[in-house]
Amino acid sequence: MLTIGKITEDIINRSPFLREAITEELINISALARKLKPEIEELMKKEVKEGAIVMAIKRMSPGSYHKINMKIRHMMGELGDFLVRSDLEDYTYQNSDNLKNKQIELMRKLSEKQDTFFTVCHGVTETTYITSSVAAPLFKEIFAGESLRAHIANLASVTIKLPTTNKDISGVYYYILKHLAWEGINIVEIVSTANEFSIIVDTNDIDLTFSVLMRLKKGI
Repeated sequence: MLTIGKITEDIINRSPFLREAITEELINISALARKLKPEIEELMKKEVKEGAIVMAIKRMSPGSYHKINMKIRHMMGELGDFLVRSDLEDYTYQNSDNLKNKQIELMRKLSEKQDTFFTVCHGVTETTYITSSVAAPLFKEIFAGESLRAHIANLASVTIKLPTTNKDISGVYYYILKHLAWEGINIVEIVSTANEFSIIVDTNDIDLTFSVLMRLKKGI
C-alpha cells in the first residue's frame, strides 16, 4: 500500500545530494514539501496536505547514511600523500587488432624516459591513454593510422593514496567527487587501483582540486 511517507522517501532517495542535505539540515523542509507535492498527489491519486509531506520528511531516519558518512570522514583523515602531476594529455583511440601491439611499443619507449606519467584504460570499444606531454611525439609516430576518438591537452592530476580500509566503506569515491562537483570542478578522467585514486582535471582547476582534497583530509 502506498503511503505519503513511503512515496516521499522514494522520491528523495533518487537524489543522494538531496538526502544528504536533509540529514545535514541544509534544506528548507516546507519549500521542499511544496516542490514534491504535485508528484506525490499524482502517485497517490488524491490531494495531499503540505503539512503531511513536511511530517513525512521530518520522520525520515538518517539510517545507514549517517553511519557511512562518519566512517568516510574518519577515513579521510587517514589519506596518504597527494601527488600532483602537470603537463598531461589524454588520447582515446578506437580499439583495433593492431592497437595492443602498438601499445606494447609505446610502453617500451616510455620506459626509456624517466619520470613520465602513464596510465591506460582499455574499454570495450576504445582505449584511453593518459601521459605526460613529452610523450606526444610518440603517439603521433606509433599510433599513426589508428582512429583517434578524442584528444585533450593541458591536463593535470592529483593521485590520492587511500588507506586499505577504503574497499570496505561504501561511498568513498562519491564523498570525494561530490565536494569537487560542488566547487564546479569538471573531472576529465578518473583512474583507480586498489589503494590509489587519480583525478584528472584541466590545468586551470588543479589548484582548487588540491585545496578541496586537503580540506577533506583535514576535516575542515
